[in-house]
Amino acid sequence: MCTKAWCMKNWTTSVGALAVMTLAIVPRLAAAQSIEEKVELCAACHGDKGVPIDKDTPVISGQTQGYLYFQLRDYKSGARKDDRMAPVAQMLERPDMLALAEYFSKQPWPALGQPQAPADVAARAQRTNTAVACTGCHQGEYQGEGTQPRLAGQWKDYLLRTMLDFRNRKRGNNPGMSDLMLATPEDELAPMAEYLAGR
Repeated sequence: MCTKAWCMKNWTTSVGALAVMTLAIVPRLAAAQSIEEKVELCAACHGDKGVPIDKDTPVISGQTQGYLYFQLRDYKSGARKDDRMAPVAQMLERPDMLALAEYFSKQPWPALGQPQAPADVAARAQRTNTAVACTGCHQGEYQGEGTQPRLAGQWKDYLLRTMLDFRNRKRGNNPGMSDLMLATPEDELAPMAEYLAGR
């Protein structure tokens, strides 16, 4: 199971490698004219057709359109902080963001082959859902809708880091999520990430 310490250590390593990619991408993105060129540059971190190899980089293929647009917007405004994505978003105008969000939302969600959570882990996650009503926003199968992201089948490492970032208020573009994560015992976050990843 991905512990907090393991997650943070591996995230730091990933950030270093992806930061180098970002430095190479930004000037090319500024020169890109078509949406196809911009999509191709996204693949440097997010992988071919939005399926990253790095498990700490989110799958964006098949993610909800409104959510993708809002994140690009928030990266550009600074409402969401990330040393890799912020300079990329600065190169995008609103029509670019809308077009990228539409493109990736129309791609199929990939099968990442993550194992289904054991029964005891699933039971813990379901109790957490009952307590904080995850499915109230993320829908009954955690598929997401509109501006609410799909969680089912996302990389486990990314899910755990995201929940920890909300809990620690490192991610500030959704205060309501921070409140919910603070209301959830920290030792219940890893089981929830494992459960969601295996769905």
